[in-house]
Amino acid sequence: MTAETSPGSSLLALDLRQDVALLTAAIMDINSVSGNETELADAVETALRNIPELHVVRDGDSIVARTELGLPERVILAGHLDTVPLPMTEGARGTVPSTWESRVPGEGILYGRGATDMKGGVAVQLALAATLFDGGAAPKRDVTFVFYDHEEVEAVKSGLGRLVRNHGHLLHGDFAILLEPTDGTVEGGCNGTSRFEVTTVGEAAHSARAWMGSNAIHAAAPVLARLAAYEPRTVTVDGLEYRESLNAVKINGGTAGNVIPDRCVVEINYRFAPDKTPDQAETVVRELLDGFDVVRTDAAAGARPGLQHPAAASFVAAVGAEPKPKYGWTDVARFSELGIPAVNFGPGDALLAHKDNEHVHADAVRRCLRALKEWLAA
Repeated sequence: MTAETSPGSSLLALDLRQDVALLTAAIMDINSVSGNETELADAVETALRNIPELHVVRDGDSIVARTELGLPERVILAGHLDTVPLPMTEGARGTVPSTWESRVPGEGILYGRGATDMKGGVAVQLALAATLFDGGAAPKRDVTFVFYDHEEVEAVKSGLGRLVRNHGHLLHGDFAILLEPTDGTVEGGCNGTSRFEVTTVGEAAHSARAWMGSNAIHAAAPVLARLAAYEPRTVTVDGLEYRESLNAVKINGGTAGNVIPDRCVVEINYRFAPDKTPDQAETVVRELLDGFDVVRTDAAAGARPGLQHPAAASFVAAVGAEPKPKYGWTDVARFSELGIPAVNFGPGDALLAHKDNEHVHADAVRRCLRALKEWLAA
């Protein structure tokens, strides 16, 4: 069995010492769609409190577990417990059941919600926590394990953000690794992201007498033309090349099929390299769309890779593969804001995240565990 319930208790018990691929399956079998993380958080907390060498603190459905060895270097290993909603449609391998439960076909691949994003990474964290002190040995670095809720939803609900506010002293460290899926390659830092609305205004009229009005949707055409003609930059930051993108992602206008629209809103998403602040990114958009009404609705700073830090450099060397940039935004940015260099490193292909055929190779999870265990002991 991968997990069991103790007699007289409804709390699921996780076996952290089983094959980490089977541990991944056990974690996947616990529904933790954003807002429903409590059962998994309970199981994780209980398992961690059974490890005497760890100091454990819980805040809502987020958990911090720390070694307290007084070593000169502290590493943070972080991962989120939640997943996006469950698959409901046809997948590449046929009908995918509307469930969170894992499926393990004979070829050693785990299918199911969270396989890639990111219960494989969470399983690696838990397996490491359980085996750090095996054989009487101690890690060469102090370790802080962070498990948090509400990553897949709006930033104001982030469990990691809440931990920063309520227990910031527990998140001090020299280097952080976020176990997001990277196919076992170090991905340094991340792009920032910002969203904007561009509004054009016209005058409503009956479409049979269009000349009596002014078409706000037509007025948005130059906005789309400038965006289509814009050539995104590729920016080198600390030796990694971050490719930017600037796109219209939604357009809304009009009230009826026989009315000339008097208002149109174009929504824009700018993914910008971590050499810029959100304000500097906004300047780029405003200069491109000069003359239009531009309002920034959301923004999150990126993170420089920080690969020059000794801990980061030693980790990259231990992994062996050439590091890559992270194009999407991840919570490494939150650690960067705390002054902690951070990278993404975890099992699974990020391109499979959130897909109905989401899956991870069992060996990929095992390789990730092995790489981190060897580095922490080195």
